[in-house]
Amino acid sequence: MGRKSVRAKEKKQKRQEERAAMAAVCAKVQAANQLGDPLGAFPVFKKFDRNGLNLTIECCRVTDLDSKTIDWAFELTKTNMQMLYEQSEWGWKEREKREELTDERAWYLIARDELGMPVAFVHFRFDVECGDEVLYCYEVQLEVRVRRKGVGKFLVQILQLMANK
Repeated sequence: MGRKSVRAKEKKQKRQEERAAMAAVCAKVQAANQLGDPLGAFPVFKKFDRNGLNLTIECCRVTDLDSKTIDWAFELTKTNMQMLYEQSEWGWKEREKREELTDERAWYLIARDELGMPVAFVHFRFDVECGDEVLYCYEVQLEVRVRRKGVGKFLVQILQLMANK
């Protein structure tokens, strides 16, 4: 009888430790999602000035983006990805893609040119996956005119910095 209670206590202790670990992970994700500007800790990465481009980078929640920018992001994704989706087993589901891009948990890195026009974006989220806190990258989309100039790599490096922080 004493053996059973020891096992039960061990199982209970293990469950408590697992809950505490998950609570700590969720707290990190919640703290990341409460940041005003996750890019603020890396001011040097708010500019991309090379390979003939002079871009500014901003980080914001989807809820802080204007509808024109959201529509641009959707149309760029559609232009770049629709054919590939249609060739896959998933297929292109316009309504679902728009919902994914505008989910209230979505964050964006937006690269804008000298005129303030968006030319590239990254859609990401701070989340929990398999018990670990993650920065999950959903989309990296660039307009044709800024491709092959290091912009995509630069935006992904920013994600890596934010994930590590």
